[in-house]
Amino acid sequence: MQNLTDTPPSMHSLRDGYTAVVLGASGALGAACLHHLEADPRCARVVGLSRRSTPALVLEDETSMARCAAYLREHAPVHLVVDATGALSIDGRGPEKRLADLDGDTLLRAMQINATGPMLAMKHLLPLLARQERVIWAKLSARVGSIEDNHKGGWYAYRASKAALNMLLQTAAIETARQRPLAVIAALQPGTVRSRLSQPFVGDDGLLPDKSARRLLGVIDGLPADGRAHFVDHLGKHIPW
Repeated sequence: MQNLTDTPPSMHSLRDGYTAVVLGASGALGAACLHHLEADPRCARVVGLSRRSTPALVLEDETSMARCAAYLREHAPVHLVVDATGALSIDGRGPEKRLADLDGDTLLRAMQINATGPMLAMKHLLPLLARQERVIWAKLSARVGSIEDNHKGGWYAYRASKAALNMLLQTAAIETARQRPLAVIAALQPGTVRSRLSQPFVGDDGLLPDKSARRLLGVIDGLPADGRAHFVDHLGKHIPW
């Protein structure tokens, strides 16, 4: 494992001149990852996609994902995808503290934004990954998505949507390995990061997005391709599913 210090990250495990894509590039962590990849001399090109990009990537609209895939074909093959999409508060509602706070529409929206949307994006974009060489699909998840590691309860919709995401990533990793045996698929816990998503819950005590992104890129650079997905944090420690 490497690049967990303040040294600018470089993706040494990928081919020199690799192509990268960042989904959710307008968010705090997505923008930080985009910045680091643009600064990596080994990266030939990096494309940032978000609701604000052209074409736009909208998690609730699968046709937008198809348009993004068509746009990216001119940059294919792709060697690295960092998916930094997701939401903690849904339509102005924060995480539930009690079961009595659970709202059905909010639960469904959390699933759509944190699990269904990212996996439909994967459906359209994963075929653009190179074959017969190392490639990485890295998706921001959350420690609270671990079923085994749930000791506090609460946060029903967010926990459930991230747990669903993790299962979907693991299933996709098994299938992907059949055609791309050198592919790495990872669910990432970025740490408690200062961002618009987490600001109401962490204040100013969290990691800066730049530091978290630097660490995450270093971690995924060192992960092996073993036919299964990895669930790891920003320090490279494995998290139980």
